[in-house]
Amino acid sequence: MKNIDLLKVAYVFDGHKGYTLPGEAITAINSFLVAENLYLSATREIITKLENLNDEFLHLKDRNPIHQIKTRVKTPKSIIDKLNKLGCELSVESARENLTDIAGIRVICSYIDDIYLIADLLTSQDNIEVIRTSDYIKNPKPNGYRSLHMIVTVPVYLSDRKELVKVEIQIRTIAMNFWASLEHEMSFKLTNEKNIVVTQELKDCADVISNIDIRMQNLHNE
Repeated sequence: MKNIDLLKVAYVFDGHKGYTLPGEAITAINSFLVAENLYLSATREIITKLENLNDEFLHLKDRNPIHQIKTRVKTPKSIIDKLNKLGCELSVESARENLTDIAGIRVICSYIDDIYLIADLLTSQDNIEVIRTSDYIKNPKPNGYRSLHMIVTVPVYLSDRKELVKVEIQIRTIAMNFWASLEHEMSFKLTNEKNIVVTQELKDCADVISNIDIRMQNLHNE
């Protein structure tokens, strides 16, 4: 474990007493900690763009299309676990090549139209490149999940180079986020006997919430 700051990596092993990693994973953690700042910088770049757009709308149209912005960067342990699950090499290079959600930003809007407005304005900027878009609003997942997902790259300027970093952006309404948060919490508590009933109930709730979103959009338009 030479050259690894034990205090800095302690959170990687939090809640995992006796948890051990193979030697190559220990080496990888050191590299991931160095790369972590790169992904944090990428989220800051995009957050600044989103906040600028939100501020502009406040001054021009007297309202904010963005209700809230949340960010997260995966921990080294989470990255290593996912690479292991995918059967990929344990390295920063492998993570950057195979994982698109190391850095994530969730944008919560008031109305459905605001989702597409923010997505269009953000991705029309010269230094944002869209890699993939998944529209789970127009095409919800079978369980009722709705959100607009985008994988983009954003340039991060370091002291000696420019890096293009992948970031996953999820844009959804307050109502969609309410449902997704509770569904995520409940999914960990489901037993086989209850799974079918609860899954159907959650799907029904998602449909009700979607209808409310549409009604609120119509009220806003009027």
